[in-house]
Amino acid sequence: MKKVKAYLNRIIQLKDTEWDHFSSKLERCEYARKSIVLEVGKVEHYIYFIKQGIIRYFVPKETNDLTFGFSFENDIGSAYDSFINQLPSIYQIETLTDTVVWRINYSDLMDFYNTTQIGNQIGRVIGEELYTKAIKRELSLLSETAEQRYENLFHERPELIQQIPLKYIASYIGITPQALSRIRKPIS
Repeated sequence: MKKVKAYLNRIIQLKDTEWDHFSSKLERCEYARKSIVLEVGKVEHYIYFIKQGIIRYFVPKETNDLTFGFSFENDIGSAYDSFINQLPSIYQIETLTDTVVWRINYSDLMDFYNTTQIGNQIGRVIGEELYTKAIKRELSLLSETAEQRYENLFHERPELIQQIPLKYIASYIGITPQALSRIRKPIS
């Protein structure tokens, strides 16, 4: 839980009473590698603070899933659009490694927003961070080459990229696994 507190303290200094209230709502969950955290058609009820592991966001397809995002250790994860609207998700979340998260459910987070002065500010900043990640991804797809997208991922998380299967990385940057192999040779 220390990592969650450190994450929140980056946003804003919590009073001990505020942290106690918030942390009492957190639930620790462990997922084995390749666990489905959220299925298509299900409503997202949680925001996850990833203590350890990697999760992948994807649209399942018969032949090749369309991977569009990853969340790593010390990141926040969620099917946030489903979470904030409480509507079924059109994509899935799965763990790529054994993963440990601290999660807070929708009703507990709404309670925290409504009963503390700092709650709305924390919610706003979490929403802004998730939105910023989504915009960064979208702009990357529109303005960068596949090589640049791979290099960015490689430089941002070199220690973790080795744990992600190449087919998911290829899908994430919008190319085939064969094209990714050609890109990786001079970089790695």
